[in-house]
Amino acid sequence: MRLSALLVALALAGALAVPAEAACYADYKAKRDRPPLRLHYGVAQVSDNACNRKAAARVLRPRLNQAGWTLLNVLSTFGPEGLDERRASAGRFFLRY
Repeated sequence: MRLSALLVALALAGALAVPAEAACYADYKAKRDRPPLRLHYGVAQVSDNACNRKAAARVLRPRLNQAGWTLLNVLSTFGPEGLDERRASAGRFFLRY
């Protein structure tokens, strides 16, 4: 009986640990109005509880503003499986903010 209880406890602990490891990312467009006008496309990590476009925008807006950028829009949110296909397009703004 003790062994089965231990196995159940280990299985539960493993199942609960998986969501903590999940990662969420957002790709976005931003601008800087100081002459000359500059635009960039970027990818940023956001918390799991901000893994939708609206919540990601709330998280990214202050990060970008602090660096002098204005968030134009969040294009999408996605998991780690979408990082490689966006890396080249984001260039130096890949996981920067």
